[in-house]
Amino acid sequence: MRGRDGTTRQKNANIMNTPQNPIERSEVTFRFLAEPAAVNFGGKVHGGSLMKWIDEVAYACAATWSGRYCVTVSVGNIRFRRPILVGNLVELRARIVATGRTSMHIHVSVHAGDPKWGELRQTTDCLMVFVAVDESNHPVGVPSFEPKTDEQKALAKYAMDVKAALDAIVELKPENVTN
Repeated sequence: MRGRDGTTRQKNANIMNTPQNPIERSEVTFRFLAEPAAVNFGGKVHGGSLMKWIDEVAYACAATWSGRYCVTVSVGNIRFRRPILVGNLVELRARIVATGRTSMHIHVSVHAGDPKWGELRQTTDCLMVFVAVDESNHPVGVPSFEPKTDEQKALAKYAMDVKAALDAIVELKPENVTN
């Protein structure tokens, strides 16, 4: 079947699967206006709405990098620095900062501000871990990420420091929690 431009769907599919520049594949940015449906009673974006957006941009980053369906393993060190108001322009930037065999450590930074002012300020950031899985939900390998810039190296170190700290904490087992 041919599209409106005369190309076949297969050709269009191949174009969509053409590898991007690795730096483009390691970063995803979402931009949109904060809508009234996302705000709490105080007129600020609800933390749960923001966490949903963070998970979505990080998933897009992980799936783009790995070329696979990915699942969220952990969210750590989320910091809410300042509120996002209804009508603010919101920018979420997700970046691969480190990889394991099947996992991807993704740093998400959120900036927001009045779109008329042209200046966005950081509101939130966090570190997430995703794992790529196959059709049977078994972990599969992901491409290795090698940090090149000083900023990438600092974020990779931060991700590994957070991982080490979390690994050092004894995991709380459900059977040890009382109702």
